[in-house]
Formats: sequence, C-alpha cells, structure tokens
Amino acid sequence: MFDEMERRYLDCINNVAHVGHCHPDVVKAGSVQMATLNTNARFLHDNIVQYAKKLSETLPQKISVFYFVNSGSEANDLALRLAQQYTQHEDIVVLENAYHGHLNSLIDISPYKFRNLRPQKDWVHVVPIPDTYRGMYREDHPDPALAYASEVKAVIDEIEKKNRKVAAFFAESLPSVAGQIIPPPGYFQKVAEQIWNVGGLFVADEIQVGFGRVGKHFWAFQLQGDDFVPDIVTMGKPIGNGYPLACVATTKEIADAFAATGVEHFNTFGGSPVSCAIGLAVLEVIEKEDLCGNATRVGTYLMNLLNEQKTKHPIIGDVRGVGLFIGVELVKDQQQRTPATEEAQYLIARLKKEFILLSCDGPGRNVLKLKPPMCFTMEDAQFLVEKVDRLLTEMEMADKTVTN
Repeated sequence: MFDEMERRYLDCINNVAHVGHCHPDVVKAGSVQMATLNTNARFLHDNIVQYAKKLSETLPQKISVFYFVNSGSEANDLALRLAQQYTQHEDIVVLENAYHGHLNSLIDISPYKFRNLRPQKDWVHVVPIPDTYRGMYREDHPDPALAYASEVKAVIDEIEKKNRKVAAFFAESLPSVAGQIIPPPGYFQKVAEQIWNVGGLFVADEIQVGFGRVGKHFWAFQLQGDDFVPDIVTMGKPIGNGYPLACVATTKEIADAFAATGVEHFNTFGGSPVSCAIGLAVLEVIEKEDLCGNATRVGTYLMNLLNEQKTKHPIIGDVRGVGLFIGVELVKDQQQRTPATEEAQYLIARLKKEFILLSCDGPGRNVLKLKPPMCFTMEDAQFLVEKVDRLLTEMEMADKTVTN
C-alpha cells in the first residue's frame, strides 16, 4: 500500500484485499460490467447464476442455496434468522470472545462486543473458546476437542433445564479477534452432534478466513475433516476483494423453511450484476494464480521463520496458524503466560515506522495477527520477520539496560 506521500508499506493484515490491492482482473470485471449494466437484484442476470454455480463447486454438495447480501454483518444476521425460523427455537450458543458483526442482533451474540456494552441476553449462551494455548484445556491435555465439546454439552443441558431450545451454534471456523485461534481437530464434529441432537443448526462463520486463506482447503471449516459439514456458511470480507459483497450459503431444506413464511427475502444490491462479476473474478484469480497453493507455501515458510524467532525471543509464547492465517502471542513470562499487551502495542507502532502494517487482537491485545493478501510472497515473509527480529532484540536490550 502507498500513503499520500507515495511511501510504500507492506500490508500484513488486509484480508479484504484478498487477491491483492486493485487486482487488474477484478478491477476490469467490475468496470466492464458497470459500463454495461448494473441494476438491482429484481432483474434477472446471468452473472448471479454463474456466480452461485462457481461458488457451489467449492462447497459440500448439500450447501446449495445462496443468498447474496452486502456485508458480513448482513450475512450473519440473515443466518440467525434462517436458523431461528427453521428450528422454531430462539437460543444461540457462541464462543467466548466471539465477534460476528456490528448489527444489534449480532452484538447480542458477540461477547467481544456486548461484554463492554450491555448485559448478556437470556437467549445467548457463551461457551469456552477452544484455545489450547491459553484456555481451560491446553496443549498437554490428552483430548482437548472432547474436553471443550463437553463444555458445550454442559451449557446445552442447562438450557434445556430452563425449558429453552437451541436454534444454533455460531462459530468462526478459525476465531480471529479472539486471538487467531486454531480449534483442535474433531471439535466441530463433537459440538455439531450435540447441537443436532437437540434440534439446532451449526453456523460456520467464514467471513474472516474463507476463500482459500488456510491453503490446504478453500474453507477453514474443512480443516476439521471431510466428515464435518455445517448447516449454514457465511461469507464476507475477501469475497469481493474490497467491493461490498457477502453471502449466506445453506441447504435447500433450510431455505425452503425460510421461504414458507411467505415473507419475501429481498436484497436490493446483493447479487447485482456488478457484485457477481467481481465475485466471479475473485474466484477465477484464486484459481488462476494458485493462491491456495501460495498460502500453503508462504504460510509454512513464515511459520518456520516465526518459530525460529520463538526459540530466540522469550517474549514469543506461541506461534500458531495455518496457511496465511497466523497468530504470534507475546507474553511477559513463559510459565504464567501473562499477556505482553504494552510490548505488543509498542511493536506494532514501531513496525509501522518501518513501513509494515500489522495489528494485535485477542482479549489481552497481545496476539500479532497476520492475515495478508493472498499474493504475499516469501520475500515479504522474510522482510517482515527480519524487522520483527531486530525490533524484539532492541526491546530486549533496552529492558536489560533498565534492569542494570
């Protein structure tokens, strides 16, 4: 990216400019369609059919109905409506520190937000996040997936004791604002079984992490295994490479129940000819430029470089990630794992002066989050880690000077 002084910055956090800032293929697709026809979604156009078909090829077969909207928040709000309408239940189970959007309905199911704004609603139930570094069950636990899933079962039992019913379990496939968390394999399957047993649905929020970011799969929920298929998948941010576009994908059975209300669902701009032309272009660029493969190759290289730094710098408590979704947790001490919040903020500010854009997240604001555009290169990775190494070394030397 370039600022108003034409100074060049390395963007390590922009998962919206998914295939690269102002990618010429995406720009051309949008501008050509805009010069030809753009109108609201009441007018049928080939683009929406072609786009839905292309998108469906990336998903499990039963996920076959698509609702196009304008933002991730709109997508999650619609997913909430779909789940509550289909199940005729109200209650929602979410992960601690989860964030699903900024609409009122979504703040209610986002502990990351409502903890600082208002009391928790009685129909919202929060379960521990499956964090094997800082959570209840850590890397030394023999079966963290089962242990964390058992916490969900306990919450479901409490809900049922109150004569309430679960409509859905909402989860980011890889929790992002919660600190770049990688759920243990098998966790989603175990939770889904419990949710399905009480008539609820599983909603996989892919808004931050979908479209090949994890490298080995197109969708992050697929990291859990081929035997796991959610009932609803929501998409946003990277889907339009910066153009307002989002989507809810679900099964025909759930969509039919929603349509049976007789209350028409309509979105003026979602699924417009321009939106769908841009969405198609993004999918084509991902395929043509092998950006999933690039995420695996560069992500693996970057993880290796960061793990080398972990052995060198005690402040790095954990390096976790997959593909180009990586978190580096900074701690004041390795045993207590006390969040190094101030140090993380200082490092981010110093990196900006070095023309590198990075940010922090997690409840302790101490996790460096890396979600760069998918065209991120090995040279970019090396440049980033060299700067981090130098700055951490300077910070350590400054600490020794103060101590002495």
